[in-house]
Amino acid sequence: MSNRALQRKHGVGFRTVTAALESAWPKERKQPPKRGSRLDAYRVVIDDWLRSDLDAPRKQRHTAKRIFDRLLDEHDGAGVVSYWMVREYVATRRREIRVEVGREPANAFIPQEHLPGREALCGKPHRASSPAGTSSRSTVTCARRVSSGTVAATHRRNDATDASTPCSSRSRCHTVDWCTPAASCARM
Repeated sequence: MSNRALQRKHGVGFRTVTAALESAWPKERKQPPKRGSRLDAYRVVIDDWLRSDLDAPRKQRHTAKRIFDRLLDEHDGAGVVSYWMVREYVATRRREIRVEVGREPANAFIPQEHLPGREALCGKPHRASSPAGTSSRSTVTCARRVSSGTVAATHRRNDATDASTPCSSRSRCHTVDWCTPAASCARM
């Protein structure tokens, strides 16, 4: 097909068709340069106030409203900065300063790594009577694989009539295969 036919068929411009014919993968978009904020001129002043608040009593510390009022009065910030700009900056910067000084721990994220087939969460064994209503007891232990969430149940039927007798090697053991969580919930 010609370029003009491709333009009409897909509803795109000439440059888009040319770029698609050159490469199947689109080029990465250029990021526009970050523009400065109107608050940039006052960041050093606000940071100094927040650092001085670290040693001040709780009732004498600057709130975002108090910082905004001081900017208007002392630094001629009227019409330049808004309360919402100051409030958002103070909310993030106050915590960053406390972390820098060492007064507050930095948030740390440690991902958990569960190797498939190595770990499982096991439920507490339950004793229940058989569905036929006989006097035999059985023990059901449920396990959930940590990595995938699949569930297995082990069912041991005791030959002993006393409920306090633990399972022995003579007891018969039946294992339900690993299955999806939804299917196991319906079975339990």
